[in-house]
Amino acid sequence: MPTVIGYHDVKDVDAWLASPLRAEAFATIGVTDIRTFVAPDDPTKVALILEVPDLDALNAAMGGPEFGRAMVNDGVIPPVTMLVER
Repeated sequence: MPTVIGYHDVKDVDAWLASPLRAEAFATIGVTDIRTFVAPDDPTKVALILEVPDLDALNAAMGGPEFGRAMVNDGVIPPVTMLVER
């Protein structure tokens, strides 16, 4: 199962950290072990580490309505950049 790092900016880090929608959306495609990170010098810059069972499902879901709602709700500022462990 590949490990993925995703990073992006957010409007409000406290709202982003408190939101359950991100985990709910990732759970629909089997993503586990979600860890959150915030840049200490700029709290608008955040990252996630995820265990992703299916990268194709993740890529498809990122453009879908459930993930779109979660990103809007969580104040995500595109783009979202993903790095995949190799």
